[in-house]
Amino acid sequence: MTVTSAPTLTPILTPIPTEVGGGGPALMALPAGVVEPGTPAKATSVRPPIAPVAPGDTAALSTRGLTVTVKHRGVVKTLLDDVGFDVPDQALVAVIGPSGSGKSTLLRALTGSRPADSGEVRYAGRELRAEYSLLRHRIGLVPQDDVLHAQLTVKAALRYAADLRFPQGTTAEQRERRIDEVLTDLRLTEFEGNKVATLSGGQRKRVSVALELLTKPTVLFLDEPTSGLDPGMDRDVMRMLRCLTDEGRTVLVVTHSVAELQACDLLLVMAPGGGVAYYGPPQEALQFFECETWADVFHAFSCRRDYDWASAYRASEYHDKYTAESAESLESSESSEAATLPSPRSSSEDLGPMQARDLSVTVAAPAVAAPARAAVASAPAASAPAASDPAPSPAPKAPSQAALASSYSTPRAEQRWGSQLRTLIRRYLRVIASDRGHLFLLAALPMIMGVLSLAIPAASGLAAASGGDKNTDAPTVLLVLAVGACLTGAANAVRELIKERGIYDRERAAGLSRSAYVMSKAIVLGVITATQTIVLSAICLLPRKLPAHGLIISGTAVPELMIAAVLLGVTSMLLGLVVSAIVRTTEKTMPLLVLITIVEVVFCGSLFPLFHSLGLEQLAWLSPSRWAVAAEASTINLPSIMGPPQGRTTTDPLWQHSVGMWCADIGMLVVLGAACLALVLRLLRRHESSLLRGC
Repeated sequence: MTVTSAPTLTPILTPIPTEVGGGGPALMALPAGVVEPGTPAKATSVRPPIAPVAPGDTAALSTRGLTVTVKHRGVVKTLLDDVGFDVPDQALVAVIGPSGSGKSTLLRALTGSRPADSGEVRYAGRELRAEYSLLRHRIGLVPQDDVLHAQLTVKAALRYAADLRFPQGTTAEQRERRIDEVLTDLRLTEFEGNKVATLSGGQRKRVSVALELLTKPTVLFLDEPTSGLDPGMDRDVMRMLRCLTDEGRTVLVVTHSVAELQACDLLLVMAPGGGVAYYGPPQEALQFFECETWADVFHAFSCRRDYDWASAYRASEYHDKYTAESAESLESSESSEAATLPSPRSSSEDLGPMQARDLSVTVAAPAVAAPARAAVASAPAASAPAASDPAPSPAPKAPSQAALASSYSTPRAEQRWGSQLRTLIRRYLRVIASDRGHLFLLAALPMIMGVLSLAIPAASGLAAASGGDKNTDAPTVLLVLAVGACLTGAANAVRELIKERGIYDRERAAGLSRSAYVMSKAIVLGVITATQTIVLSAICLLPRKLPAHGLIISGTAVPELMIAAVLLGVTSMLLGLVVSAIVRTTEKTMPLLVLITIVEVVFCGSLFPLFHSLGLEQLAWLSPSRWAVAAEASTINLPSIMGPPQGRTTTDPLWQHSVGMWCADIGMLVVLGAACLALVLRLLRRHESSLLRGC
């Protein structure tokens, strides 16, 4: 392979002196254990540079020609522009760049959450698009925002994650052992009983990493894990990632922080426009850009927007060295038997903590002929290490082909739908129960609305007025009951999906069933809404006069009235889930909640007559309150006790006092609820990537 010299760039500031050519002091190797925050790292040896992927080898992660474009107001904008690089096995790679350079877009393309428009991503030779259903279990992703239920304790959050993600057949004892291993490795044991909401930013980030490490992913991605952290926590997080890499993982971290880049094996610098400006050792990056500090590099990006940074990088020796993209190497990686992706250690294997750690370093590594680490790099001042310095630790040996072959596996057995549903219901109930303030509001809301409804004067209640008079107050009582049921149901659900969008997206990519997730919300919120509506109906109805009998149940009309109110509340709750699946921010839910309530009040049929109004009547059929009020009016025989509304000579045909009409009204409520449930599933699917929709 012909090696071209690096292009001559016009120095942006003063060129780097010779003694700074290494890009800063060489990184001292960290101990195998995790260093406590604030404890200075003991200088034991100089970290040897990682060897690039040689032609014919299979990279742990390989990208070619990744391009992403978006069209906004008729203007096409390129977010990623022909991005290609190779990541060796067991390497820690940092991705930096100015805002808008495509770092997060690159991460989404690598993980499949937003596939690139063109190009390919390969994990140990397997193409992401073609084998996403298998590869998604080997990919760990820690988003920028913590995907945690803040109300849960650390150990409870890990337990529920293990219940959802571990293969079918894994015992509770095996899950507990793996959870304890991860808590110990990430120094979270002392916080396992604390609620996530009480942890510091760095501790919450470690819990997010722990969630991903439960299933031992082959490649771990992190998006801005040090965002918002102080420099001490920044160093702590990067040391944690360094230790995770040294234990046998491949880690790629997107970051804005440049203080701890020397802890990384490789550095990927993204340029404005989504191109690769540099990919190579972090110690040589500043020399490549001919700058003294990273502030100068970022200043150059903002000042020289017309400069073709990607072309300058492709013309350099680093491109040929760290992107083995010759046709010969591509054919070799596609046809090689070593391209078969090894499985991480199955979480259901009965192994102890030490055995698990040993296996993660040997067998669970990607099926790559891991290149031997190069000789120890020279010190910053080009002097050899002192004789008293300990010798560098030996380079890890590549696993044998026999060991790699033994780790090959077919796609793991997913958790059954019913098992996921039960886990999601238990977790959701625990999240609700842990928030006492929310529990108080759930209990107080129907009581307050029920008591307020009693302020409405209705001497005859919902029964026929004495002396042959018309009971004109009954429609108002039904209206208030309908408003309370609609508001209760919609308010319970209107924020539930959007506030957990990040958690759902990550768990969905890890194997969560979309329908199980929606059904868990519908079941739990349905039970809560039904209970609230029963309390509201009892307070609103029982103190009033009621008909002597109902249509189906003789002796009392209360059960039939409550059934209609409960179905209205549950259907409104499902309508709230639809709204929560549509919106993109929680701030938009409150105005839509008000809109839902107003629409259901207008179209309930109790405020003014809707029948025989062309267009308006048909539009009201889509409102759940229209059918609930009609069922209640049918139960109490409202046409008989009220008579035709003002200006009409007939009454609403949906209020007819018959069993058939009551069943038809109730049936339409069930149909509307089922339609809302199906729409929620459809809307959630719309938010997913094209790769995930087929899983």
